[in-house]
Amino acid sequence: MSYPRCVVSFPGTNYAPLTLEKNENLSEHLTVQNSPVLFGCRTGVCGTCLVVVEGDIPPPSKEEKEVLEILAPGDIRARLACQLNLTNDIAIALL
Repeated sequence: MSYPRCVVSFPGTNYAPLTLEKNENLSEHLTVQNSPVLFGCRTGVCGTCLVVVEGDIPPPSKEEKEVLEILAPGDIRARLACQLNLTNDIAIALL
């Protein structure tokens, strides 16, 4: 059985795009070997994985919004990579 897939790309870096199953959480698949994104707590608290996302993704949770208001006020493209579940192809850049 084939599952729907999404592509995660990292423009402006030497990292190759990754193809992951739809609805997968990025923190479970991104590593220092395959992406420029670093992770700390992986629970949405520390902000280490703050990125800019281009593409259609679900809105942030209330808890993630609170962190984003502190770390990237007013930037609607800012997200915590550890809180992202893939729904479509996206491009990620470090913030």
